Amino acid sequence: MRFRLRYGVDMPTTGRRERKKAQTRRALSEAALRLFCEHGYDGVTVAQIADEADVSIATLFAHVPDGKEALIFDDGAERPVWLAAAVRDRPPGQSVLQSLRRCMAARGPFTNDLPPELRRKRDLIVSTPALREYSRKLWIAGEGTLAEAIATESGRAPSDMTVRALARYVLEIPGLAGTEPDPLAALNAVFDLLESGWPESPEEVTDRPG
Repeated sequence: MRFRLRYGVDMPTTGRRERKKAQTRRALSEAALRLFCEHGYDGVTVAQIADEADVSIATLFAHVPDGKEALIFDDGAERPVWLAAAVRDRPPGQSVLQSLRRCMAARGPFTNDLPPELRRKRDLIVSTPALREYSRKLWIAGEGTLAEAIATESGRAPSDMTVRALARYVLEIPGLAGTEPDPLAALNAVFDLLESGWPESPEEVTDRPG
């Protein structure tokens, strides 16, 4: 659906069906978060969440086929987008890994600069194994997009094993470091390790002895 503004400019708008779907998805997410925080993840059933959101179980699974572990997450599509943007749009003089470090340090378990509702969700995910594993699944799904951005910026092919490995290692950091007593310190420790072994150009690899 589109509507026309003054001066003849067409602008997209969200249709009624899409708005209804978004409202239902939001109601399910809010209900799941509320129940998980009150009763614990394992103490809540899909039926209870559907009842809390005033929808049928069939409607719940129509919106979230993966089940209750997916209810408080988005679809994961934005993660690789903003990581790739951090690599692509980094300021002059900043390395690929420096840009990824700064980007990740400002999000998720690595920052306390979150509204109370997001902090509550973050703490629930970190403390719940099933939710941590689902979060990891969403991160890893962005490997191809991040690898492509790293390859472009470092003059390599996306199929280069070093590029694929680096993308995977970076995407494993939230799951690996997010449960540490000091998540940000753990993140920095991993990036320090990666930076010590990642050459910024292919030439640095060919110049190595052996």
